[in-house]
Order: sequence, then C-alpha cells, then structure tokens
Amino acid sequence: MATVLSVHDRRLLTAVNSGASSLSFVGSGFIVLCYSLFKELRKFSFKLVFYLSLSDMLCSFFNMVGDPSKGFFCYAQGYTTHFFCVASFLWTTTIAFTLHRTVVRHKTDVEDLEAIFHLYVWGTSLVVTVIHSIGNDHTHFGAWCWGQAGRTGKAIHFITFYVPLWGAILYNGFTYFQVIRMLNNATRMAVGISDRASQVDSRTDTKALNRWGYYPLILIGSWAFGTINRIHDFIEPGHKIFWLSFLDVGTAGLMGLFNSIAYGLNASVRRAIYERLELFWPERLQRWFPNSTKHRNQQQQNELVALKIQDQH
Repeated sequence: MATVLSVHDRRLLTAVNSGASSLSFVGSGFIVLCYSLFKELRKFSFKLVFYLSLSDMLCSFFNMVGDPSKGFFCYAQGYTTHFFCVASFLWTTTIAFTLHRTVVRHKTDVEDLEAIFHLYVWGTSLVVTVIHSIGNDHTHFGAWCWGQAGRTGKAIHFITFYVPLWGAILYNGFTYFQVIRMLNNATRMAVGISDRASQVDSRTDTKALNRWGYYPLILIGSWAFGTINRIHDFIEPGHKIFWLSFLDVGTAGLMGLFNSIAYGLNASVRRAIYERLELFWPERLQRWFPNSTKHRNQQQQNELVALKIQDQH
C-alpha cells in the first residue's frame, strides 16, 4: 500500500530544511566574511576553504529560497542546489589533493594548479547538473524539489550526485590515510635516530593532521541518510518513511555548518578574530583569557598552513 507524507509532515520537513540550511548559511557565510576581511588568511590553503565555504553558502541559500509548491522555484531550487552541493564536495577533494601533493609528494607547485581546480570543480558541477536535467520532471522529497520522478529520472539523479559524492568520500579517505601514515612513519624514524627536534615536529604535524582524517566523515554523516532514502525511494517509490526523510533533510542541510567548523574555524581564523577584538577590549580579553597568547601561538604551529603550503613568491 502506498504511503505518502501528510501535509503536516511536509511542513515539518520544510521547517527542518530551512532551519538546518540557515545554520549552514550563517556558518559558511562567516568563513567567507573572515576571508574577505582578514588579509593574513589569504594564503592558498585557506583560499580553497573559501571556495568550499562559498559553495556551501550558495547551496544553503538556494535550498532555503526554493518553494516546492511553485513550479519555477521548484526547478530553480533543484538545479542550483545540485550544482553547488556537487561543487562543495568537489572542493574538499582539491583540499585533500593539495595536502597529499605537498606533504607526501613534497611538491611546491600547488598554487599553479588553481585554474585547473576551478575548471575541474565548476566544469564537473555544470556537466552533472545538465545531465541531471534530463527528463526535467522534478519531484518533492518532503521539503525539496531536488529529485526526479520515474525510475529513469531517479537513476540519473543518483548517478549524477551520489556516485561522484561517494567517489569523493573514498578519495578523501584514501588521501588522508596516506598523509597520516607518512607522518607516522616520519615520527618513528625520528624516534629511531633520536632526533629530538624532528620527533617533536613530526608529532606536531601528526596531531594536526589526525583530525583531518575524520573530515571524510562529514560527507558521510551529511549524506548517508540521503543515500539510503534515494535507494529506498527507487526500490519502493510509493512508500515514504518520515523519519528517514527527516534525517535526510536535516543532516544534508547541516553540511555547510559542519564544513565551516571543521575546515574554516581553525586556529588561524580564531587568531585573526582575537587580534581584532583585542584592539577594542584588550583588558577584558586579558582577564577572560590570561594564557591566550601562548595558546594561540601553539595552535598556530599545528595548523595546516604550517605544513609548507605557503606562498612561494
């Protein structure tokens, strides 16, 4: 027997989608604002984070403004959401590639690849969005117009979004694994030759990068329920599961917030913000954070930007 979402269920999913997307819009917009205001953040490594946050911000924005009850806005939401969400997870692969090329392969030419990164991200996003438009018959997933009706349309949607998404997840996971393994090997070598300075540096790098190994989990957490929901909808198109749609909409809408916290809100950003606040309330901040200067300097040494991803000019 077919099971459809009630009007109340759809309203609730719309509210969840709007709330989660709003949080992502604010979080990613904050990183975009920091990059625009603070010149010291405009290194190549953080420029990639800026492009990631910009994609997340636009994805969240169009996710909020699309109205599933209106035809034109439904199509606008479907295409723009698809384009910028694909661009978002593709930018994470450029960050992983940059880390691998710099740390594992010891190359210093990553800045020369920026044009190629743009062609790869925006070009791929455009191609899959155009392919996704085949059939041109969007359907509602509770609060979204981001999908296709009919088995062919649903298969195209899955192929043009979820297949490259999970490809990006696998690539990021494999890349971070290689980076962390290399740093762990460097740490063991430093211990073996009793090189205290190298040992400390390697441990610092490993500690800084271990958390990057968890970053593929952001994409998994954001899209696992969506993937399951799409597969279920393909197998049983007439049977909607509310709790699965709820988790699908909620976790996918929070992707931009997760990315902004993990990739963007690093020690370099916090340091820049603190220094600006210190200009206005130096005494108050000193009372609240008496050891902040020492702590910020230690954090700065642990950042990705310390791993030689610097301007070569």
